Amino acid sequence: MPLPSPTTRAIAALSLTQLIGWGSTFWLPAVTGPAMAAELGMGLPLVMAGPTAMLIVMALVSWPLGAVFERHGARPVMVLGSLLGALGLALVGLAQGPVSYLLAWTVLGLAGAGMLSTPAQIAVTEIAGDKARRALGVLILAGGLTSTLFWPLTGLLQAQWGWRVATLAFAALVLLVCLPLHWAMLARRPRGQAMAHAAAEPVAIDRPRFVLLATTFAANGFVTWGFALTIIILFEAAGLSHASALAAASFIGIAQWAGRLFDFLGGGRWSGFALGLAASALFPLSFIVLLWAESFTGALLFALVYGMAGGVIAVSRATLPLQVFPAAAYARASARLAMPLNLSFAVAPPAFAALLTGAGPHAALWLAFGISLVALGALVGLWRLQRHALH
Repeated sequence: MPLPSPTTRAIAALSLTQLIGWGSTFWLPAVTGPAMAAELGMGLPLVMAGPTAMLIVMALVSWPLGAVFERHGARPVMVLGSLLGALGLALVGLAQGPVSYLLAWTVLGLAGAGMLSTPAQIAVTEIAGDKARRALGVLILAGGLTSTLFWPLTGLLQAQWGWRVATLAFAALVLLVCLPLHWAMLARRPRGQAMAHAAAEPVAIDRPRFVLLATTFAANGFVTWGFALTIIILFEAAGLSHASALAAASFIGIAQWAGRLFDFLGGGRWSGFALGLAASALFPLSFIVLLWAESFTGALLFALVYGMAGGVIAVSRATLPLQVFPAAAYARASARLAMPLNLSFAVAPPAFAALLTGAGPHAALWLAFGISLVALGALVGLWRLQRHALH
């Protein structure tokens, strides 16, 4: 029986490390937050500010890391990121109050910039070469299962031994699983790295294309991360019972994973632009559906359209830079794109929560609708630039 190829081994390893990395860090307080707040003497909003701090640090560090990825490849950065991830989780597990708690999440932000999403996508392109798009689809498909797998696991560990032991167990998992896999399975000499070293100047990143792509990614990211807070309330405002609202909202996650699967099963038959444009158009359409929805069926239709769009956009964020920028600039472009994207992820939940409290659920819906149109417009502008360049 032949051994799996290096690309297959790397994708399998990264799929596992991304599940562990995101599940043990960003998604942790969704389960352990109330227990953390009670023991540390902190309000729940301050506990939930930990992941926000993590995303802000990731955003600030991502841009300067672009040159490091380009010069040294993803492997050493992800190894160091794993080490920082284990340290940050250990600090969370040992925290005694707000200062030490938020300091731990700052360390996790440094770790995330080195080992989560963007570095993993760069690592895939380094080893997969011209098959990178399909390889990225596999990686992102696996990532869609993070909360489904890690929330029950975290709940089980917390019920048995408490949140501190659960967090320390995850620290050990990052150290003993993620770090060795990043060391052993990733490319030691990424394809094209020698040519990049030989070049007198790094490959240029076209500024108008970068701005348009960053705008569409950040705008859609703001909608998908911020709007999720208001889903259940909006369903209830449309006349659904709490139980029906919960059932419809839970369907969004299934639809998102189906969107990722749809792109993967397409096998590259559709261009990244075609899928990205279709998904970006589905977002405002989904909000129109929700504006008119007055039944459980209407809410389910919204969840299907919105969730499918979110799933496809998750893939587009990884694959579109392959079409827009030269291959030699992918690592640097992706690292720079992570800055506005992570900032939008960080800002969206508190912004939507404030709007929901101050102006009501429908104001949040109209904000999401408007921002989704901005994202669609930016992507249409980028597509027109690309078409003009090809003719």
